[in-house]
Amino acid sequence: MGYVIAIDIGGTQLRAAVYASESRQPVQIQRIQTHAPGEKVFERLARLTDSVWPKDGTVEAIGVSAPGPLDPHTGVIMTTPNIKEWQNFPLVAELTARFKVQTFLANDANLAGLAEWRYGAGRGHHNVLYLTVSTGVGGGVIIDDRLLQGSRGLAAELGHVTLDASPDAPLCGCGFRGHLESFSSGTGIERFVADELAAGRASSLTGRPSARKIA
Repeated sequence: MGYVIAIDIGGTQLRAAVYASESRQPVQIQRIQTHAPGEKVFERLARLTDSVWPKDGTVEAIGVSAPGPLDPHTGVIMTTPNIKEWQNFPLVAELTARFKVQTFLANDANLAGLAEWRYGAGRGHHNVLYLTVSTGVGGGVIIDDRLLQGSRGLAAELGHVTLDASPDAPLCGCGFRGHLESFSSGTGIERFVADELAAGRASSLTGRPSARKIA
């Protein structure tokens, strides 16, 4: 039997799933934290991939979803704010050398937007804007039934749209200031709350039972 392995790389978690060819239901799913003391992210990713590798049959391909900016044509992750060690990292070449299987790489938000357009809320629509908010912020854009990628796969990096160009704007993980991701991502919101509390500002949720329950 033939299989494909799907890998999702996040700033917080790495996830891997194995599918029988032509099936939409995973045979197995595993996940681990992206970062761990003393272990490089790629080694953790390789170990995770090993953990879902089928004992019978052949793996025909590996598909990788990763945060950008990245080049889907060369398989290189140019930079990813939440994985500092990956700067111009040839992920496809490394995985291909490790597992001897054809490997593909694409932007995670682009793939999520494409899936939503084909199978989810965007089905039947010709133009779709998909926005994802997690450790970072990403976006996928469908225009006239085509995924907008640009010549090097760098189009629709919505998380890095500049909202505030002032020198004291929040620092984004990419090294620039005032990007949407620096305000609206999980890490950006967490940093904002920490700064506000450190400055002595009271939260509007203080004393509310519902807020205490969530905490």
